[in-house]
Amino acid sequence: MARSTTAIIHPEALRHNLGVVRKLAPSSKVMAIVKADGYGHGLERVANALSGADAFGVAALADAERLRAAGMSQPILLLSGFDAPDDLPRMRALNVWSVVHHASQLAMLAQSDGTEALRCWLKVDTGMHRLGFAPEEARDAHARLRQLPNVDPEIGLLQHFASSDEYVDSASRGAQTLSQLKLFDEVTAGLGGERSMANSAAVLGWPQSHGDWVRPGGALYGISVCEGKTGADYGLRPAMTFTTRLISVKKIPAGGRVGYAGTWTAPEDMTIGIAAVGYGDGYPRTAASGTLVKVGDHVVPTVGRVSMDLMTLDLRRFPDAQPGEQVTLWGEDIPVEHVGASAGTIGYEPVCSITRRVRFVED
Repeated sequence: MARSTTAIIHPEALRHNLGVVRKLAPSSKVMAIVKADGYGHGLERVANALSGADAFGVAALADAERLRAAGMSQPILLLSGFDAPDDLPRMRALNVWSVVHHASQLAMLAQSDGTEALRCWLKVDTGMHRLGFAPEEARDAHARLRQLPNVDPEIGLLQHFASSDEYVDSASRGAQTLSQLKLFDEVTAGLGGERSMANSAAVLGWPQSHGDWVRPGGALYGISVCEGKTGADYGLRPAMTFTTRLISVKKIPAGGRVGYAGTWTAPEDMTIGIAAVGYGDGYPRTAASGTLVKVGDHVVPTVGRVSMDLMTLDLRRFPDAQPGEQVTLWGEDIPVEHVGASAGTIGYEPVCSITRRVRFVED
């Protein structure tokens, strides 16, 4: 094996995290969000581990086809809905539910000659200002859906939170989520159908939003988007451990500049290690010097810029390290949330960025 960079996927952690979600939202059905190839963990692998979910949510119709080919029989919701009339026969054949968020979709449905009813979820824009009908348009859109003979009369209602990772711990935090909850209740008052509001952060911290369905994504993979918190703080387990190995250990002198552009300078004579991983594998190039990794049983910081194939580590805490030593880039002891924060992003992005040259194995 010429390159040792490996993503180890933990199906038991996925099942554990689904159990945590069910305990937090015991009266809600769980739609497991498996878009972006199961948040980079592998769509079919994740779906098999999460086969106890009540439904799956995907962003692409091709993902729904993959889930059906893998034997998944649960309902599948296409989160952005259909894009063209040609999508509708495929969706009906696959028994895929659709979000409806725009008047153009209503027109396509009205012109469709399909006889089998399509299950639809009407999306209301309560403040995210991305997809969804404006509050003043939502009830009319719902009525138009109800009038279409090729639409299932059981129409779901959903919205998406913009700031549900901000919990009510001060006068200002949580205000947007409270506003969105209130507006959704007002807009949908008196309308039949199941409700879905809660994403991962809302499952963890907004129990009043759980409704009939919760839609966890990152939480199922053990990742938190709440500032200063990791998934472990909520009883979640990381579903991926990302590892590589040292391929070189060397001494450099005080004043030696490390890596492209020499952005880090050795403060003394010291030992550094070179690990076989870089942004070509999905480790973020923007991760700052000082981002922690684990070499064997020792936690050490990175130094210098991450390059395409390699990164450099400060081994002053582990000067006896030798080539071949395992390097853990994220996992149980190195939270991916910390890596994301160091790179100016969230933990979701690194796990979704793993590239094809990385070897995937199941634990």
